[in-house]
Amino acid sequence: MDYGLYALHRGENTEPGRLAECARRAEAAGFESLWVGDHIALPADAPDSATEPRLEALSTLTYLAAVTERVRLGVGVLVLPQRQPVLLAKQLTSIDVLSGGRLVVGVGVGYVRAELGAFGVELSERAARTDEHLDVLRALWAHEQHHAGGFVAFDGVVQHPGPVQLPHPPVVVGGHARAALERAARAGDGWFGWDLTPDDLAPLLERLGEARGRAGGPRLGITVAPPDPFLTAETAARYAELGVDRLVLVPAEMTAATTDAVIEHAATRLIGR
Repeated sequence: MDYGLYALHRGENTEPGRLAECARRAEAAGFESLWVGDHIALPADAPDSATEPRLEALSTLTYLAAVTERVRLGVGVLVLPQRQPVLLAKQLTSIDVLSGGRLVVGVGVGYVRAELGAFGVELSERAARTDEHLDVLRALWAHEQHHAGGFVAFDGVVQHPGPVQLPHPPVVVGGHARAALERAARAGDGWFGWDLTPDDLAPLLERLGEARGRAGGPRLGITVAPPDPFLTAETAARYAELGVDRLVLVPAEMTAATTDAVIEHAATRLIGR
């Protein structure tokens, strides 16, 4: 089992010195990956706090690439329909190059109407935009020069260099809805499940396996964020038995003390066992 840490773009962890020191400590402790989320402009009634300090995801990953050496760098997950995909392809490639091929690209459709609306995206079109934006990313990563779709078009342009990871950084599709599972099976290299116990997870993995069987292709990598970051080795083993490859630990509060406690718990109770 690999372990990731989600926290360093929010709350007290956003101070630059703290961010670098915490990232290096997590890497030294044996964490396989560091994860950041993607909200850019939240309304007051959003499930996540609109006033808690929150750094932009790709800027944070670029900073983390510079202050770490080994740990993988994941975004879990980008709200893909509100990102311009031609620019995004270049940004993600740049992070993959600068990190030496350590990027993991998590994507989702988003759910906050006001945030999507601030980018001119209707809730009703988010799935179609997500599917097309994934096509655009892959096309540009492969140095293709043409795309004509419902939301994006370009002709006779190309991006170089390509990503270090070939054919591109792993794409991990997030979401629990049937459409998200189908998208992961059809267009993903992996799947990201959020706030799931082993009992919650089992039926979702069954549906995901059925969808992947219809779509064909190799087995998907499975990443899950459990509800409690202070899980026991026995609980971690239950996730592993279900086929989970990576657990991303999410502090209940984005404070320095809570984040440090999660790192210490994983280092002493989980990693290497």
